[in-house]
Amino acid sequence: MAAAIKALNAKIRSNYWADYFCSTHFWGPASNFGIPIAAVADMTKDPEIISGPLTGALSCYSAVFMRYALAVSPPNYLLFGCHFINCGSQLTQGYRYLSYYKFGGREAKLKAQEAAGSVEAKVGEAVQKAKEVVGK
Repeated sequence: MAAAIKALNAKIRSNYWADYFCSTHFWGPASNFGIPIAAVADMTKDPEIISGPLTGALSCYSAVFMRYALAVSPPNYLLFGCHFINCGSQLTQGYRYLSYYKFGGREAKLKAQEAAGSVEAKVGEAVQKAKEVVGK
């Protein structure tokens, strides 16, 4: 049995692409791609749920590991791409966070909600008056 496993391993390692597919140079970035996928998916959500400190930490983490991905031998371009996408999406989330909390986005949203609430109240009053007129 051990000889069969050793022969299978030798066959895998003799093919460049099979060797790459079975290595940590492939599976590390492949499993790490969940972070940038989640960050890209979160770009459509309300900026109120963004954590500023976590976004900053993830941006720095990705920037450091972009450098690491090119420093190892051989360079791991898949890992670089993963962290490049994550760094870009985290920086975008950071911009959304700053825009919402520091540059007036939250106040504008609250004003819009107040305006929508007053419009709904006026519509409700008009409907009530129309019902009274029709009922007479």
